[in-house]
Order: sequence, then structure tokens, then C-alpha cells
Amino acid sequence: MNVALIGATGRTGRLVLAELLRRGHTATVLARDPARLTDTRPEVRVVVGSSTDPDVLGQILDGVEAVVSALGPTAKEPDLHTRTAELLVHAMPAAGVTRFVGISGAGIDVPGDRKNTRDRIISTLIRTLGGAVAKDKPAEYRVLASSDLDWTLVRPPRLLDGPATGRIGHGSHTPGHWSIPRADLAVFLVDVLDQHLYPHQAPFVWAR
Repeated sequence: MNVALIGATGRTGRLVLAELLRRGHTATVLARDPARLTDTRPEVRVVVGSSTDPDVLGQILDGVEAVVSALGPTAKEPDLHTRTAELLVHAMPAAGVTRFVGISGAGIDVPGDRKNTRDRIISTLIRTLGGAVAKDKPAEYRVLASSDLDWTLVRPPRLLDGPATGRIGHGSHTPGHWSIPRADLAVFLVDVLDQHLYPHQAPFVWAR
């Protein structure tokens, strides 16, 4: 499968790219600074630019079968995820691409959640104290949920650096643990893509 990967130069995005290639996929990656890419094998096509540029999105969608976004939050662009999603819900169908897998946050609430009292309080605090960046993730969810895309938003808790544990839990209920290595998250994102897990849902994921 040829996969468009947004956020390929970030700490999680680099691991997602490596996992895609390990499983035999090819990748069209979007990078503002291609010098930050750690993998430049022939299976990787690089498009330089921003995910909020419609022309650039058109380039990365050319010839791909799915989109994976590993964009991280940034104070410089507090609405980055929402703006990107607003463009993708129009650009992807125009390019004949429907499958989207992205990263959200465990702090957002969606229909069907089974959060315990502690986690409902944490979600409220994040929304109240997190500023503009905290509002970006729920807004992104609303854009995707109202679209015709075949979307999945994965909601991890606190992300850690370090090796994968191989012990991944996921579902609609409160995370069993409030952390996960980025390496485990990368594996799960590609699992969601390969196995077409959780269409039109936003599952939690955590390291058990």
C-alpha cells in the first residue's frame, strides 16, 4: 500500500514511517524540513511543505491509498489539526482516497466513551486549562466525524520515548495505564490501517 504520512519528521512520525516500511508499504511523506527525515530509502517519496497548504496536500495524495497523520501539537499553530482536517475532508475524496488514521488525545470526549470519574475530571481540566491547543483536538474530531471519510482517530495517553513493549491495550473504556511508548503507538497506528480497525471511531490505546 502507498500511504501518505503527515508529520513524518516528528518523534512519533519517524517511528510510524519505519513501521510502514517494515511491513512492506511505500510512503509519500510530508515534511516542512526534509533534512529532518531519518529514512530516505527509495520507498519514500518526499513532498516539502505544510499540511495547511492545499496545493501541497494535492501532491501527497497523488497515487496513495490511505493517509496517516502523526502531527503533534504546536503552540505556534494551535489550530493546526483542525485546519489540516478541514482541507483533507475535501482533498481526499477529490483524489479518490477515503481512509484516514490519525492521532488525537485521551483528554477529548466522544460518544460511546466509558471513562471513570478520575478521567472525566482530567478531561475537564484539559479543556479548561489547556488553552487553544486543547481546543484543537475536539474541533478536529468534529470535522472528521461529520465527513464522509473512513476515519479513525487514535487517542493515546502520555507519550514516552523508549522501546516498544509489545503490550498494547485499546478500546472505548478508560485506559488501563496513562502512558504508552511512541514505538507501541506507531505499531498500533499501522495495525489500525492494515486491519481496518475502528472505522468511524476514536479508540483509546495504552501500554498494558
